[in-house]
Amino acid sequence: MIAETIDHSTLSRLVEAGAVEAVHVVGRPGGWSVVIRYGKAERPLAAQRSRQVRVFKRMDTLVSYLRDVGISKFDVYAVDYAPGTASRPDRAAALRRTHEAAEYDTWFREQVEEAIREADDPNTVWIPHEVVEEEMARQRAELLARLKGEAK
Repeated sequence: MIAETIDHSTLSRLVEAGAVEAVHVVGRPGGWSVVIRYGKAERPLAAQRSRQVRVFKRMDTLVSYLRDVGISKFDVYAVDYAPGTASRPDRAAALRRTHEAAEYDTWFREQVEEAIREADDPNTVWIPHEVVEEEMARQRAELLARLKGEAK
């Protein structure tokens, strides 16, 4: 079961109201998480989109974040900290898909531009549809004959 989390805007409001009693930076595989204690509740900070516990890979990024929110004093528990073991496969996969899409888009646009250049070229030889159909029928017949020959 995932612990109930708080988001950035809730944390900001708690800090503004002076309701934050303690902040714990907790080492974990791959980085650092933040647990906020206010009132009788203790909640980890959530990532903006996933609502999963946010993990900061670098301590200096975490410290900057906390200072920007208005928190300058916190405890650090480094017992379970293990650097470089966490990854964000969701983001890595998304970034990979983005790069693949950009590469495909570039390739596709080049193909379209080349086709337009060829179509505009007065020296382009156009093949009638009937000729293409006849050639495909011939190739299909050859392939079927080969398949029947291999099946024996």
